[in-house]
Amino acid sequence: MSSEVQERITIDDIRKLALPLGTRVISGDGLLNRPVTWTTVIYPEDSLVTKTLQQNELVLMAAHETNNLKKTSDLEVVRWASEQKAAGVVLSDTPSPATVAEAKAYGIPLLQLPTGSKIRLVEKAVVSLLVDRKGQIERRGTQIYRQLTQISSRNEGMAELINTMARLTNKAVVIQDKRLHILYSSVQPQFVSYWDEIEQFLRKQDNLPVEYQDRHRVSDVDDVVLMQSLPTPGLARLVSPVITSDVGRGYLSIIGRDTDLDDIDVLVAEHGAAACALEMAKQKAVSDTEKRLRGTFLDRLLIGDVSHQEAIRQGERFDHDMTQTHLAIVLSWHGDNAPSNRRLETLVNTVINNQRAKALVWQREREQEVLVFHATDPENPIDHSLKLASSFSAEIQRQYPGHKVAIGLGQPAREIGLWRASYRDAVQALELAIRLQTDTPLYIGDLGVYQLILSLSDREKLMAFTEKTLGSLIEYDMRQHADLIKTLEAFFACHGNLSQTAEMLIVHRNTLLYRMNRINEIAELDLNRPETRLALHLALTIRRLLALN
Repeated sequence: MSSEVQERITIDDIRKLALPLGTRVISGDGLLNRPVTWTTVIYPEDSLVTKTLQQNELVLMAAHETNNLKKTSDLEVVRWASEQKAAGVVLSDTPSPATVAEAKAYGIPLLQLPTGSKIRLVEKAVVSLLVDRKGQIERRGTQIYRQLTQISSRNEGMAELINTMARLTNKAVVIQDKRLHILYSSVQPQFVSYWDEIEQFLRKQDNLPVEYQDRHRVSDVDDVVLMQSLPTPGLARLVSPVITSDVGRGYLSIIGRDTDLDDIDVLVAEHGAAACALEMAKQKAVSDTEKRLRGTFLDRLLIGDVSHQEAIRQGERFDHDMTQTHLAIVLSWHGDNAPSNRRLETLVNTVINNQRAKALVWQREREQEVLVFHATDPENPIDHSLKLASSFSAEIQRQYPGHKVAIGLGQPAREIGLWRASYRDAVQALELAIRLQTDTPLYIGDLGVYQLILSLSDREKLMAFTEKTLGSLIEYDMRQHADLIKTLEAFFACHGNLSQTAEMLIVHRNTLLYRMNRINEIAELDLNRPETRLALHLALTIRRLLALN
């Protein structure tokens, strides 16, 4: 008895595994679990008087040929099928409103084939499923893969792939990249209320099945599709890695009720992941080509081999306005065992995309650097680009806490001919940032004092100046375990703005005012005098440089 239940074929099985892809359920969505024993084709020119059905047969109605006399309407077929206790009716033509209403009244499922479906081939597929489920599943898998790859070959994009999979399965579908960022998703209405919870689960690396967590070994895993429970009770997902060149490039998930995930969902997950892999590989090839073209163009620009008009035309190819004010930002890892420059380039592009910034990015392999020409704010170019550069630094610290990146910024270039000069300035700032071992972005216009101090050779006089200016504060900090030196550094980093300084130090404004008064008292200084501020700022800078050298 259990084997009979197991082998039972329902209307929903037939819809998913035998009827043409794109078949629509017109009415009776909740009745698709009815069993199907066989199938019968009815032509519009047939008379129903001599026709008989077994109980639970599926009625297939052919399209009406214009040159043939129509004896039987779709409305009559629905009534007849209901009287004969048929499982359901599948129409080739669009049903009339009366037919739909009648199907709802009789409680009989009504489906419609895609335009152009050949009724005899549909009948053959249904019979194949009824007599050979395993073989039909394999054939259906081939059909699904062919349909999905055709979407990619027509350049309809990843979004259409995901939407098609959602239509095939009637479930939520999500595609993620290798970092588990969600690229596209198609959400079913019944999941909207807890979709945020589902997305949070999907974004966590530890929530991937253990077999898929190492994307460099995922191609060795035998199970190409795994089922996994979700935090929301009763929900589960089928997840399959998206693999190109034997490396996991992303993950495809099909999400539904744990009792509803079935063979067709497994097929769509498996073949959908393969189709997504093709789409990702194609997108990467296009992206790599664009990168090379952009890099060649920027290299030529830096050696002065591009005219003004050609630069504008090339910018249009990259969807970039070359006439805007630009500022060069150069980044380079410093320290041992640093990640690759490709990772640095990827991180930079991620920040730029998240902030919707306009920029041209190029990984310069020979120079071991990543170059960014940022289309900055013409009214406030330096602060605008420094803000973007600080975002690079913050993201690097978040993703690679054990590594540092030096970042240099050049002067704003208000015309294309000045891009080269901006780049040269940025490289100078970068070199000083490496020497200072700082991951704070350095702007070329702020570096004069650093360069002056570094050029002085009398180390003893520099140390004496620092001791005279800061000695009492350093001694107080060591004795009282205080933060007066740290407070001064934050004060100058915030250009003397007390509110910003308090925010940076995460202290109350009154606490900051107390500290500033203590600095005046202990060092016997008057911070209101410009000369005093200059001396303190210089002493702090010299102290940092001497510590590094």
